[in-house]
Formats: sequence, C-alpha cells, structure tokens
Amino acid sequence: MAGRAYWKGYLKLSLVACPVKLYSATASAASRVSFNMIHKDTRNRVSQKYYDPELGEVERADLVKGYQFEKDKYVIVTPEELEEIEIESSKTINIDGFVDAADIDPIYFDSPYFLAPDGPVAEETYAVILKAMQETGKVAIARIVLSGRERLVAIQPKAEGFLLTTLRSAKEVKSAADAFDKLDVKIDPDMLAMAEQIIKQKAIPFDPAAFEDRYEQALLALVRSKIAGGEPVITKAPERGNVINLMDALRRSIEEERRPPAPSLAKAKAEPAEAADGKSEKAPAKKAAAKKSTAQKTPAKKAAPAAKKSKAG
Repeated sequence: MAGRAYWKGYLKLSLVACPVKLYSATASAASRVSFNMIHKDTRNRVSQKYYDPELGEVERADLVKGYQFEKDKYVIVTPEELEEIEIESSKTINIDGFVDAADIDPIYFDSPYFLAPDGPVAEETYAVILKAMQETGKVAIARIVLSGRERLVAIQPKAEGFLLTTLRSAKEVKSAADAFDKLDVKIDPDMLAMAEQIIKQKAIPFDPAAFEDRYEQALLALVRSKIAGGEPVITKAPERGNVINLMDALRRSIEEERRPPAPSLAKAKAEPAEAADGKSEKAPAKKAAAKKSTAQKTPAKKAAPAAKKSKAG
C-alpha cells in the first residue's frame, strides 16, 4: 500500500489482538485552484507574524501551548507531558460492540481511513475478523486516539479490508429541530404521485467519478485568461423563469424527462469528422442522385420525341 501509515497499533476483539495500521482514505485535489494573500500595491506575498503585547513580533519556536482557566491566566502544558498521557485507545482500537449500519445516522460520519493488517503475521487474524463481520453484516463501534483526542469510530468491511470512519460526538451534532420547523401542509395526492414519478424517472447509479466541479473549471478559465493578458472570462449561470404553479411545473418536468436524450458529444464530433473525409457526404449524395434519376427517368423518355419534333420544325 502506497504512503506512510497514519497510525499503528492493535485491533482488539475480546481477547484477540491483531496488529494493524491506518491510512487516510482520501486526498485533497492537487490541481485545486488556491489563492495567496498579496499586498494590493506592491504585489508582494504577505506572511503571518506572531505578536506579543509586550515583546512585539516573536518567533514561532518560542510559542508553547497554554490552557486558559481564568481570564488572561494560563497553565502551560509541554509536549513531553502530552506524550506521557496514554489511555488504552492510544495504541489499541478496542471494539466496544457491533451495530447495524442503518443504525448510524450519516450526519455522524466524519473522516474515512483504511485499516490494514500490519505484517504477514497479522493477516490470518485480520482475515478471520473481516470474514466474520462480512457474514454477520455488522459494523464495529470502537475508540482510537488521533491528533491528540479520543475518537469514536465505526469499522466496516469494504472490498478486501476494513474502512474505519471517525464519528462526530453527540456534542458536535446539532439537533435538526434547531433548523427545521414542523411542516403544516396538506399534501395534494396528485402532486405527490407526480413528484414520485419524477424521482423514479431520474434514478441514476451513484458515480462520483462523473462529477466535475464546474465552479473550479470556471475559476481556472478566469485565472488562465488573466495570465494570458486577455479579457477575464466570467461564467454566468443561465437565467431561469419563475415557477408559478407547482402542478404545472410537475407536469412539465415529467414531459421533459420523457423526451429522448440528446445525441452524445462523441457522436456529434464523429459526424463532422466523417464529412471531412468525404465518405459520409458521398454516400448520401449518391443515394439522392439515384433517387432523382429514377424519379425523372420516365418523364425524360416521353419528353425526347417532343424535343425532336420541335427541332425538325
């Protein structure tokens, strides 16, 4: 597996312990457009500085961690003291129990990691736990210390190994009642039926690879146009009309979904390419000429004698 392990320790199921290592399952896009802060006049990039009210600018090396227990009063904690704090989950992922995947609200999912066996000796134990969880269809709930804090995690089988996902704590998740008011609406059965029909018609397979960040593309086009010294290319979203009648909008949506899909971009590109070779244009031209000749053959024969009489006269 590529990359350096983010964490190493043991996966513990009851009395069974398996050496494991943790890898981040996601990566930031290297091509993502990012900006630096520069001065508007000098065009120089500015840097962040640390200032002390008494000393002025100070070096980062002189900074330490402090916990404020009263206003403007701090207790200092050293890196050595932090390293001495160890709990069981510092080096061990101890499985507390198992739940059904549907029991975990997606709002609790945070960061995903791959949990792999650490060395050939661990593979048999790892494989047994993995197979047992695949057969039972359960998700393990455990704890681990990452980045200086204990995290609740969910461990579930994925392909040939485990996917470990850190979970947000109950204190980190806000209540939905704070955002949503209770709906006091009487739903029209016909509208509901049409909305359900649209949902069925628009059913698609989940394919994140098909997603393109259109804002990122527009941003990149803007940056490239400015680098080239041309006019800034600003992408505008198409204007949409106001929806006045919900029932009418639903009917139009169903009709729109029933229309045959437009020709693919590849097909559209292929047709002009063939015309450039002269192949696609010749064949239709020959067919058209043949049809024209067939249609005019009979009238041409009848017209011939008339032409001779006129010449003779």
